[in-house]
Amino acid sequence: MNALPNDPTLRERLVDLANRIGERFVRWLDGYFAKHSLVGDHTFFDTDDFPWVKELEAGAPLIRKELEDVLRYRDALPNFQDISTDQYQITDDDRWKTFFFYGYGFTAGHNVERCPETARLLQKIPGMTTAMFSIFAPHKRVPPHGGPYKGVLRYHLALIVPEPREACGIRVGNDVRHWTEGKSLIFDDVFEHEAWNDTDGTRVVLFVDFKRPLAGIPRLVNDVIIKLIAWSPFIQDAKARHNAWEKRFEQVRARVA
Repeated sequence: MNALPNDPTLRERLVDLANRIGERFVRWLDGYFAKHSLVGDHTFFDTDDFPWVKELEAGAPLIRKELEDVLRYRDALPNFQDISTDQYQITDDDRWKTFFFYGYGFTAGHNVERCPETARLLQKIPGMTTAMFSIFAPHKRVPPHGGPYKGVLRYHLALIVPEPREACGIRVGNDVRHWTEGKSLIFDDVFEHEAWNDTDGTRVVLFVDFKRPLAGIPRLVNDVIIKLIAWSPFIQDAKARHNAWEKRFEQVRARVA
């Protein structure tokens, strides 16, 4: 009865087996969602297939105005890996700052209050799961990597794009795009991708994950998995880290005020 907890070899084998089963399930899900996707299976998607994009782009000046107030406190903003510790695999410096609004059922209440127009426009995105300002310092590079889950797509609304614009971009699979202020990109981050800002200025996008358009049973499967993700220790840890940062940030703002 005590063999499992006291036998590290057996325990390691069982953990390895569970990991391999999990990896196979995720690979199966990738194919399942690709097959049933209502918008196809692409690296980048035609934004015309997402009617809400036009409203977000029309609101870009309002979002930009709220962003500029946030950037007054740039040095106090959290690094991505400070909130989401698994990001240490791709970034370990202080040149990728974030300002979260939502994350798998979690609402960053103070941040939403600071940026009400941004929060209002984010609610226009069907199935939105995660949203933040993503801030690249000059010469920041994120190395090639792949996202974990094909049940969501990623949206970027470019808010600040430094010149030369061609030195600031993203590759997904074999396709490369460059951000244009006020314009959108939608892509599948499960494909290997990398991003760079090889300029002397700061690049900022509104970074959003939203549910891949599906119907019927595939949609229900995706909804269940996303709920499980929201309840996972990983998301709960990120929530706790963000709450701790918000308390420190309020103290910083009080001193500045």
